[in-house]
Amino acid sequence: MPAGNGLPLVEHVVVLMLENRSFDHMLGFLYTNSGNVSPAGQPYEGLNGTESNPAATGPAVSVFRIEPTTQNAYFMPGADPGEGYMATNSQLFGSIKGPASPSAVPANDGFVKDFAYTLGWQSKQSGWSILPGTTAGDIMGCFAPDTLPVLSGLARGYAVCDHWYSSVPTETLPNRAFACAGTSQGHMDDKTHTFTSPSIFGLLDAHGLGWAIYGYDAEPLTKSTFTDIARAPASHFGLFTDFTAAAAAGTLPPFTFLEPSWSSTGNSQHPNYNVALGEQFIHDVYQAVRGGPGWPRTLLVITYDEHGGCYDHVPPPSGATPPDQDAGEFGFDFTRFGVRVPTVLVSPLIAAGTVFRAPAGGPPLDHTSILKSVQQRWDLPPLTERDAAAPGFADVLTLAAPRTDDPLAGVTVPVTAGAGPAAGAPSHLQRIQAELISRKFPAGVDPAPDAAAAPHLISADYASYITAHADVRPS
Repeated sequence: MPAGNGLPLVEHVVVLMLENRSFDHMLGFLYTNSGNVSPAGQPYEGLNGTESNPAATGPAVSVFRIEPTTQNAYFMPGADPGEGYMATNSQLFGSIKGPASPSAVPANDGFVKDFAYTLGWQSKQSGWSILPGTTAGDIMGCFAPDTLPVLSGLARGYAVCDHWYSSVPTETLPNRAFACAGTSQGHMDDKTHTFTSPSIFGLLDAHGLGWAIYGYDAEPLTKSTFTDIARAPASHFGLFTDFTAAAAAGTLPPFTFLEPSWSSTGNSQHPNYNVALGEQFIHDVYQAVRGGPGWPRTLLVITYDEHGGCYDHVPPPSGATPPDQDAGEFGFDFTRFGVRVPTVLVSPLIAAGTVFRAPAGGPPLDHTSILKSVQQRWDLPPLTERDAAAPGFADVLTLAAPRTDDPLAGVTVPVTAGAGPAAGAPSHLQRIQAELISRKFPAGVDPAPDAAAAPHLISADYASYITAHADVRPS
């Protein structure tokens, strides 16, 4: 691959971070039919179709393609797999305990067994939705490219990163903290809802550079997550309609961070929500930036915060740089990366059919590579030791002149019937966001909805509370 020289041409970095899907699950079959070689002749770490995982009883379960005709294709794997630190250890090492050695290479052979365990306890507790007929073997389902024509079309039409890892082997909020701040301050689960470390947003502010965070249909959760932007001017925040307007007007700032809708009927693609809605969201984000005057100078990053318990066959590497001196929960030392997640880089300065990786012999791409690339573009200092050591992705920009073709021309966005098994249930992140927003008020005044005290509460109750009490509201 020729060395890239296009980073100085980029004036707008836009990041769309979706939810809880692994690389193999979404893009493993992208180039299987061509021997896992891209049209540009680059090797691709995809599936060959023979990968499998042992079951608790009976024969091993092989990977299989989720086709558009597969029953309930867009609600696979049918339930919410285990996604915390212990569940991830179980999926990678076959035990909820971390490995004795930080450099231990995982076998990635615990996905079926861990999903069986998760289905077992979820079926006995209220508040969890399981698609009827779901089995432990369904965790080995991976989407065929035709099932995800938008994500797959962009991956083929621009660049796909086949060795991009979540920053830590655990769930959502720690990984989103690494993406925005280069650290989770030692936290390894979603019980911690705010982070006091400096963020990329505060760093940009300090250097006179613009930034924006957009929620889809409600105030962005990120606004309440990082304390250094808690009092940032309202002009930094908005909804997806505000994003599309800014893109159309050519007024996007240097850095934009996009969130999906967090509801159980939203477009986050969190299992077991409707993946087709996420395809529409990706399509709409792409069309918004491509249709604006800033497109020739825009780099769009589409990624997922963590694997969410979905199957991947590539062992996450060790050798990660700990971000700081904060002691890790569960005894974790922050020297292991999390599971591979799908990441696609989109820009008219990227050649079609690119498979992009970090240089061999160094750390792989992970969420802090976003921070590194922004820092490289605008000559900013690192936030932590992790993003200081991270590779950027400037070398993906190899073209001297912007392309004018559209890889999604003629692509039909998939749709699926039915609201899905989780419809109506309040989502995990809706609950967290409502609780964070309620902190603005004195104790006992306008408390957030509490599903523990009122089990009848539904997603709409949380959405109404967030809309009514947030600073950012639909016009």
